[in-house]
Amino acid sequence: MTPVDTASTAGSAPSAPRLTAAGRRTRARIVGAAAELMFRKGVAGTSIPDVQQAAKVSASQIYHYFGDKNDLVRAVIRYQIERTLQGQQPLLDRLDSIEALRAWCAAAIEVQKQRDCAGGCEVGSLASELVESCDAMRDDLVAAFDRWEAPIRDGLRRMRQRGALVPDADVDQLATALLAAVQGGLLLTQVRRSTEPFRAATDAAIGYIETFTA
Repeated sequence: MTPVDTASTAGSAPSAPRLTAAGRRTRARIVGAAAELMFRKGVAGTSIPDVQQAAKVSASQIYHYFGDKNDLVRAVIRYQIERTLQGQQPLLDRLDSIEALRAWCAAAIEVQKQRDCAGGCEVGSLASELVESCDAMRDDLVAAFDRWEAPIRDGLRRMRQRGALVPDADVDQLATALLAAVQGGLLLTQVRRSTEPFRAATDAAIGYIETFTA
């Protein structure tokens, strides 16, 4: 069963039912298992029975927490952006210098080296597969990338406020350019099994940001 675009799935994420502590743990186990499978096999290549087996739950348990596969996929999107942001802390909290931006990108390169450049970006891979599938999922992906871009923009804004960037530096545009470089670099790194595309893309984006330094 693959995600479909229906009126019933459009709009905000469905509200979660009240859960016991055990229920929260079971739900989290289902989402974590689904996220791992979808990262390795893709959304279309991951079935509900696959998730059942990986999470060691029944189909009725999955459908207790998620109305359908679309609901589960949307939970996975939120899970992956949370995990991505948590994994990049505390670097994301201090992206307010050229050196800090370079350190953030260097840390991402090390992660890719540890993976042998396989898999790409957890959020980006979902986006490439789902962005045209369902309006609600597209909204979730927009929100996910907005959350990722926010600390970049905030750091650049702090640089501008203290005079490290010129007053007319467009921090929104610069933040988008850097995040786009990260995403494009991750994709080429996955395809070429080399971190050099990521390094080249992010070095170029940070070099562009440097042209606005005071």
